Amino acid sequence: MEIRVLKYFLAVAQEENITKAAELLHMSQPPLSRQMHDLEEELGVKLFERTNRKIILTGEGILLRQRAEEIISLVEKTKSDVSPETENISGEIYIGSGETEGIRTLAKIIRQIQEQYPAIQFHFYSGHAEEVTERLDRGLLDFGICIEPANMSKYDLIKLPTTDRWGVLMRKDDPLAQKKTITPEDLLQRKIIATNQAMAEGEFSGWSGGLYQKYTISATYNLLYNAAILVEEGVGIALCIENIIRDYAENPLCFRPLEPSMHVGLDIIWKKHYVFSKAAELFLEKLRNSLHENFSFIY
Repeated sequence: MEIRVLKYFLAVAQEENITKAAELLHMSQPPLSRQMHDLEEELGVKLFERTNRKIILTGEGILLRQRAEEIISLVEKTKSDVSPETENISGEIYIGSGETEGIRTLAKIIRQIQEQYPAIQFHFYSGHAEEVTERLDRGLLDFGICIEPANMSKYDLIKLPTTDRWGVLMRKDDPLAQKKTITPEDLLQRKIIATNQAMAEGEFSGWSGGLYQKYTISATYNLLYNAAILVEEGVGIALCIENIIRDYAENPLCFRPLEPSMHVGLDIIWKKHYVFSKAAELFLEKLRNSLHENFSFIY
C-alpha cells in the first residue's frame, strides 16, 4: 500500500466522485478508478458503495480513511522533522489540548516564536486527555496539554502557571443563576450535562461527597460549545470549566463556580525520550525560559 494511493483514496472519499477526485488530482479518471479497484483487491475488502449520484464509503472505507489521514499526517510531520536545518528555523509543531484558558500561556510564546521564525507553523488538535495521550503515543503530536490528575508515567512535563476552575453553565433565567456558587445539593433533581472525560467522574464524585451517583446525567459532551447549545435549549445545566464560554450581556448563559471550590492544574506533556524537531526544541526552550523564574519543570 503506497502513500500515493492513500492520497488518491482520500481524494475520492472527500469528493465522493471519481471524476471530481481525478480533476482534483490532475489525472484522468480511468487510472484513478483502476487504483481504487487495485486497493480494494489488495486489502480484500469493499471500500466504496457506488451509486448513480455519488460514491459512499463502506464501514471498512471509513476505517481506512481514518487510518490514511493519520498515516499521511505522520509522513508529512516526519518529512518536516528531518528536513535539513537552515539558518532560519522552519517546521511544524503539533499540540493537542482540551478546551482550557491555559492555551493563552502558549499563545503568547507562539506569537513570540513566529515573530522571529515566521516559517514555523503550529497545528492544534482538540480532545480530552485520553485522546491527546493516544495521539502522543502514535507520534501524531509533539506536545499535549492535560488537566491534572492524569497518569504521567510515560511522559515528561512542565506545569503551566494557570489552573482551571470548575462550575456550572446555565441559563440566566435559571433559579440557580441567583446564587453566587453551586453546592453538591443544588445539583440534585437537576438534569446535568457532564463532560465525557473519564477522570471527571472521579473528581466530581469526591467533590460531591458521594452525591454524584444520585445525579441525573441527561447528556455528555466533548466540546463545550455543543454543550452550551444544549443548555441554551433547556436540555440541562452543564458541568464545565470557567472562561470557555464567555459571559457577556447578550449571552443567555452564565457560569457559577462550585462550592467547595474545585480547581485543577494544567501540564504540558511530551513522550519520554522523544526526538524533537528543531522547531519543537525551540518551542520547548522558549516555554522553559518563559516559566523558569516562577515555575519548575520535571524531566
